[in-house]
Amino acid sequence: MRTWHEIRRFPLAVRLLLVNQLGVNTGFYLLIPYLATHLTENLGMSAAVVGIVLGVRNLSQQGLFIIGGSASDRLGARGVIIAGCGLRAVGFGLFALGDGLPVLLAASVLSGLAGALFNPAVRAYLAQEAGERKAEAFALFNVFATTGALIGPLLGSLLLLVDFRTSALTAAAIFAVLTVAQALVLPAREVEPSKGGVLADWREVVGNRAFLAFALAMVGLFTLENQLYLLLPAGARRATGWDGAAGLVFLVGTLANLTLQLRLTRALKRRGSRARWIGLGLLLTGLAFVPPATVAGTTSAGLLDAVPILLGTLMLYVGLMIASPFVMELIPGFGRPELTGTYYGIFYVVSGIAAALGNTVVGWAMDTGEGDAPWLPWACCALFGLASALGVALLHRRKSLPTPPRTAVPAAA
Repeated sequence: MRTWHEIRRFPLAVRLLLVNQLGVNTGFYLLIPYLATHLTENLGMSAAVVGIVLGVRNLSQQGLFIIGGSASDRLGARGVIIAGCGLRAVGFGLFALGDGLPVLLAASVLSGLAGALFNPAVRAYLAQEAGERKAEAFALFNVFATTGALIGPLLGSLLLLVDFRTSALTAAAIFAVLTVAQALVLPAREVEPSKGGVLADWREVVGNRAFLAFALAMVGLFTLENQLYLLLPAGARRATGWDGAAGLVFLVGTLANLTLQLRLTRALKRRGSRARWIGLGLLLTGLAFVPPATVAGTTSAGLLDAVPILLGTLMLYVGLMIASPFVMELIPGFGRPELTGTYYGIFYVVSGIAAALGNTVVGWAMDTGEGDAPWLPWACCALFGLASALGVALLHRRKSLPTPPRTAVPAAA
């Protein structure tokens, strides 16, 4: 009830964006986790071709975040959000209707570009509308996103009992409904674009050394968050000998997020600096990989062997819940309000590249440690978390991090 009361205190635009993120993650995770299986088993494509299709989608999104951020600043976040959701509906529809490689590549490009458009735009709009309550808004944003990430795979697994095309069309329909809802309800806001050109905006943001250092320091945050889909499920399956154990990872995280996220953010916001809590959250994400390391390499058929994995999962989620809302809250403070979208866009480009390199290291550690050193990937993850926490501490000591601006809470729309 308290969470529902908190949601109602926000303007209509924020409430719609929260529901939007629930739908976005539901539609995304309803389809994407099962795409590789569809391409290989249903369409008979080779692993190399599947890698190309998935890689094009990821590259289209990660590499073009800067475009979505700049478009949000210059054209208005509302229009960019609507365009992104509309493109995602078209892209997912192509996955349902096309079996040839050209159509699948087009679907990958469109769905990736869609994410590049609406991800920074949604965060820019949310930051602007939430005023001084950015941390709480992003905390609720995480709750809705995590819930969607749980609902999506469950719904997708049920729809796959029919066929993949039904799943893809359902995902496309979700994004189509979101597009219409935003066009009808999301308020338009006056845009005050930067006086210079787009390239000048990019140079200004990239030239902000404190901001780039902060984005690079988040390599641990994003690398370790990705282990919720790689290392932790694999560890749970291996420790228990049960494929369904991977689902426990997501269940623990979702329950923790629903019950603790808003309470943690509101309590910590009143105590101490944002840098302290970001650093603590990153430290906890690193320590989260210590309990699973104690059972690394063991193979059993008992659920008790999953306890260290689930404990690590809970610690990781709590660390993310502590750090993430304050990270999102700080980003606009690095520069001018007119460049909020650009800052979010470049933040995701820089941290995404860094996290991709981090994931490569974790993957290498998983292969190298197989057999003689099963603890190696868990140790690498712990070091990533500790390094990121140290990076934030150094930035805070040098007074390189902004303090959240104190602005008036916008009236409800």
